[in-house]
Amino acid sequence: MAKPKTTDDAELIKEWPLSTAATLGSSVRAKGILLEIRARLPLAVRKSLEIEAGALTLTMAETAKSAFRAASSVVSNALEDIESLPVIPREIQDILTISTTERHRWLSDGRLPSAGTRTVKLRGRARKITFHVFDPRVVEDILDRDMVTVWREEDAEATAEKRRRAALKAKLTRSLKTKAKTPSKLDADPDDASRSKPLGWEEFCRDGLLR
Repeated sequence: MAKPKTTDDAELIKEWPLSTAATLGSSVRAKGILLEIRARLPLAVRKSLEIEAGALTLTMAETAKSAFRAASSVVSNALEDIESLPVIPREIQDILTISTTERHRWLSDGRLPSAGTRTVKLRGRARKITFHVFDPRVVEDILDRDMVTVWREEDAEATAEKRRRAALKAKLTRSLKTKAKTPSKLDADPDDASRSKPLGWEEFCRDGLLR
């Protein structure tokens, strides 16, 4: 027989659905939003906020009504402008389905515009790290226009062109080396006496005119 719930077992629950405009269709982005809002809550109640089926869920004991109301207010206020929350590296890689190498390359050449940088301290470590963040609306536009496919095609063409030029340069280098190692007929034997003899020399010697 199931044990009946006591007053202490009763729970206070509130949910906030996350829009696609906020998550950009990414579970990694949704988790990032959860962590961002948790960071604004008192340490004691952070774990009371979870994400389930695309919605933030705050669950607390019935006896913690004051703390529940305060936490609910923090979450509600944080969600007012959550769609403008900058996209961090791991989120943009999941949203656009790109690799770390592609993110660095496109950020470096300007195709992936940065919205600034963010510095955070790693948990349990003294050092801090700084990384670029991205405007969610710009990321959404890149996703909608499928610019990743275009950029990959551009990169493939650029790589093919570099390889073609490298092959041509290597072929030219080999050709010049071969030419340098192969002497011309005129330079084959500079000491060949026959090349310095005047016309009719053999007949001159045969007639004994030098004796």
